[in-house]
Amino acid sequence: MAERPVRAWDRVPEDMPGGVPRDLPGGVELYHLRPDGGILLADREGRRELGPEREFLRFIDDGQFAHYLVGDAATSPERPSNATVKLGVVGPRSAFTPHAHGGEHFVLSLGHAACGLYDEARARVVDVPLVPGMLIRIPEMMPHSFANRSDVPLTILAANTGYGIDHEDYAITAAEAERRAEAPAGGPGGGTALAAGALTDHRALAAALRDIERAQRVRGIAATTVRERLAARLRRMASALEVPR
Repeated sequence: MAERPVRAWDRVPEDMPGGVPRDLPGGVELYHLRPDGGILLADREGRRELGPEREFLRFIDDGQFAHYLVGDAATSPERPSNATVKLGVVGPRSAFTPHAHGGEHFVLSLGHAACGLYDEARARVVDVPLVPGMLIRIPEMMPHSFANRSDVPLTILAANTGYGIDHEDYAITAAEAERRAEAPAGGPGGGTALAAGALTDHRALAAALRDIERAQRVRGIAATTVRERLAARLRRMASALEVPR
């Protein structure tokens, strides 16, 4: 029988990331969000790399992943934890299906990303480029998408008010908004329905989300600039110097 390869999270090194002693108090967790998109978790037992095979959930689309820090996938107004906070990993050169959340949320980008937002007042799609360290607030029910402009996985930190990814109002796509718009008024999800405490026009929401989808098809995912690629290379070098392996 072939010997199973040793993976990064199977190893227990002598030192924790950043030179932290390995005798951390019980319950303390230390996360290293690496510039190459990797996520290293250290605790009293050692350290391991988080990945799709371990401690990750599917995040809206296939190939995108999440790891909860606060709350869980079942968080909802009926089962509140006030908010959810999770790490997300966005695949290289990929984007989420455009959607809207029932609650507001904040996204901290640790790489080179882009957020497509629907500006209702101007009836157009606006693209907001993000670089490492930028955090964006997106109001509840605002149609948007999120893309990774780089060739390496993108780590994000996302905080949502009131909804986990299992809730029906966590991420309402165009197809779901159209379904709700066609449902009988007063029925489950029909016509206009309560979302985040306010009536939502699902027909208008679907149209806005379709506009973002068309913009994605026409424009594609923007590439990183030469300056950004150079900065990313320097950031990886700085991380290698700062954090012992």
